[in-house]
Amino acid sequence: MNTTPAQPTKVLVYLGAHIPVDRTYVDAVRALGEGLVAGGYTLVFGGSNEGTMTVLADAVMHNGGRAIGVFTKALPERWIYPGLTQTIVTEDLAERKSTMFSLADVILVLPGSFGTWDECFDALERLKIEAIHKRPVKPLVILNLNGFYDGIAALLQRSIEQRYTTQKIASILHFCSDVPEILAWIRQVRPQKT
Repeated sequence: MNTTPAQPTKVLVYLGAHIPVDRTYVDAVRALGEGLVAGGYTLVFGGSNEGTMTVLADAVMHNGGRAIGVFTKALPERWIYPGLTQTIVTEDLAERKSTMFSLADVILVLPGSFGTWDECFDALERLKIEAIHKRPVKPLVILNLNGFYDGIAALLQRSIEQRYTTQKIASILHFCSDVPEILAWIRQVRPQKT
């Protein structure tokens, strides 16, 4: 009997609903979408047709990929990305985060703002609880493109130094600096036991 966890198939991506000034971020999002399709992965994301979420969904859908959008009634319906493989509409943001998390095999955090950060920290707390109960932990990686998330890396280190976060729990969080590295990481990860 094979007990090796399966390779991930559904990749949850948290990212922004705005287009950043630095087009490097937009190019990275597009390359990620194309890479997900090439790898045979299904995208799970917030389901919006705004900002870099649109760029990612376009890159997936226009290249024959699969995408599941998880939208919420808390946002205007006109922001729903049309024509996805599947669209799920939740009652509120809490249900949206829970639904996206439950669908995911792997979680990626791209540059973004409050919503992206909230989703990231919500996922980290859920993963911490999984680790405490010694259940398999979904892999989570932050795309630290151009040092965007250097502040979170520094915050994590400070939290470890002050013993608010154990090294074992901190190992849940990984950082990659570019899209090729993140795609390579996805190919080799499996849920981890902590």
